[in-house]
Amino acid sequence: MESWTKTIGKTFFWLICCIIISSVQVDSAELMLPQTYDESVDVSGWLMSEKYDGVRGYWDGQRMLSKNGKQFFPPAEFTRDLPPFPIEGELWGGRGTFEKTVSIVSRSEAHDGWLDLRFAIFDVPEEPGGFENRISRAHLWFQKHPSSYAFVIDQIPVNNSMEVQRELERIEKLGGEGLIVRKPEALYLAGRSMEILKVKKYKDAEAVVLALLPGKGKHKGRLGALLVELANGVRFKIGGGFSDVERQSPPPVGSVVTFKYYGLYESGIPKFPSYLRIRKDAEF
Repeated sequence: MESWTKTIGKTFFWLICCIIISSVQVDSAELMLPQTYDESVDVSGWLMSEKYDGVRGYWDGQRMLSKNGKQFFPPAEFTRDLPPFPIEGELWGGRGTFEKTVSIVSRSEAHDGWLDLRFAIFDVPEEPGGFENRISRAHLWFQKHPSSYAFVIDQIPVNNSMEVQRELERIEKLGGEGLIVRKPEALYLAGRSMEILKVKKYKDAEAVVLALLPGKGKHKGRLGALLVELANGVRFKIGGGFSDVERQSPPPVGSVVTFKYYGLYESGIPKFPSYLRIRKDAEF
């Protein structure tokens, strides 16, 4: 009888643990993700905003989580004025500060480095209705509960594609990454959606580093190129975009890197690939 009681007790304990663990996870497949903008898409009547180059954050009403469900540990001051309902956005330290932002959010304890960041909010996933209806709830909350560490991203109405290109040029001159355009009435749907698009002059993607290839000429004795592989198995070299420091201390084999490119060859190999950075937030 005692043995049976212990078995029941252990089973109940592990069941509770599983419930607790699952309650703090956000399945990445449940998030809405953008497709890449194509000029053939008529975005008249859509909304555009700057694409903030930060680390995606999901505030579930109590905890800050990553896109893959990993818990972040901001200090209470950072989250004090956030709402009791879920909101999504970018943890952002300003233009050109991506690496600094990653180093801040990756620590497993609360620290004051978070106070150099802001939560740039772009959606309210559990609010019903279209995007404009959802984001209005965030606006209403922060009108009543202003925060020094959070803001709702401004949305600009689009009349035609020329306005998108002009705004893209303006943001890029300021050092920004690009734009997001989305349908005002778009529902929040899991996965990649053609009703939310990222706009850049180039495309970017991630690849895994397979090997470090030695340099020649002025690059002798340091990195010449990376041999990388896409998720679909296509392999190619990235030889440009590196600083002198990065050629001396290149991304390690096995790391995930982000590169930019300008279309694909028939073989599936990216045209003119150029290194951007190590994707240190890949685990997030």
